[in-house]
Amino acid sequence: MKQYRVTIGIPVYNVEKYIRMALESALAQTFEDIEFLILDDCGVDGSIDIVREYQQHHQRGCDIRIVNQPANGGIGRARNRIIDEAQGKYLYFMDADDTITPDAIELLYENALKYNAQIVYGSYELVKEFEEQVEHISYQYPFLVFQKEDEFADYVFRKYNGIQSTTWNFLVDIDVFKKNTLYYQPVNYWEDLSFTLDLPTYITRAVLLSDITYSYHCRYGSLSNFDKRDSIDKEEILKTIGAVNQNKGNTERLRQKEYFPNRMYKLMMTDFYMVCSIFSKKKIIKPAFSDREICAIMASPLSLYEILHFRQARLSNLMLYILGVLPPFFSVFLMERIGKAK
Repeated sequence: MKQYRVTIGIPVYNVEKYIRMALESALAQTFEDIEFLILDDCGVDGSIDIVREYQQHHQRGCDIRIVNQPANGGIGRARNRIIDEAQGKYLYFMDADDTITPDAIELLYENALKYNAQIVYGSYELVKEFEEQVEHISYQYPFLVFQKEDEFADYVFRKYNGIQSTTWNFLVDIDVFKKNTLYYQPVNYWEDLSFTLDLPTYITRAVLLSDITYSYHCRYGSLSNFDKRDSIDKEEILKTIGAVNQNKGNTERLRQKEYFPNRMYKLMMTDFYMVCSIFSKKKIIKPAFSDREICAIMASPLSLYEILHFRQARLSNLMLYILGVLPPFFSVFLMERIGKAK
């Protein structure tokens, strides 16, 4: 099988309306040595038929490879299959309803080589498309190069939004995944956030670019974060909570790191925002969450003694710890008030 310098991995599931746009932008790359790895997650529309059309007729069609899942497994399993199947030295994820600039891979790859980077992030724009209105919002990083151990993780966890919590628009050395057995949780929502809480802890050499290389299209009807739903099965949310809890368990190897308190704060704030999402959608979540179940989401894997000895983010972690140990009714009362204030 041919070896490539870069694999663009695209999970595909019921995106017939958008897959042409995504493929056109991927196939228009100025960088030549790319494998276009399409993961068929067993949708029921004509998405994969469109991919096969490009595979047969596009000038880069010979570099398009379709991998079929045995059954629909969700986005987490789809990304894991792409990691296992990728033939490129570097891997770049994009979603099947988004677009990338023609020079996206060339820019990221050149900087990966220049700085011997394990990972290179491009900046991106959010394209909001609701009815007839389209709004473009740019999110640009400062140009930064990280070369020292823990320097990148310290930057990421220094504040809650230190870096994007998505897994598209970065070029990463595939060995980061394979040598560390680093995979996504098998859930359909927030799998990116769970993953990106761990990824920086394995990275030493990283680059952030101010160049916008990705357009993230947010449309009415998107299922991101359980939005725009008529009903939500409680089990979906429990699986997502379980994915974040995996991060809570993955703390022992990081306890001596200087960034550990900030990472714990970001992790616990992830739980808090999940609780806020439950509050905002409680009318459509079936069956309902009890106060005790909501309070349990905020359970910290740390002891009070550990938190009191933090040098960083002590007060922030302490406040979140308290929410997990208060009587459930009082804890939920406080979280609802704090959530509304935010």
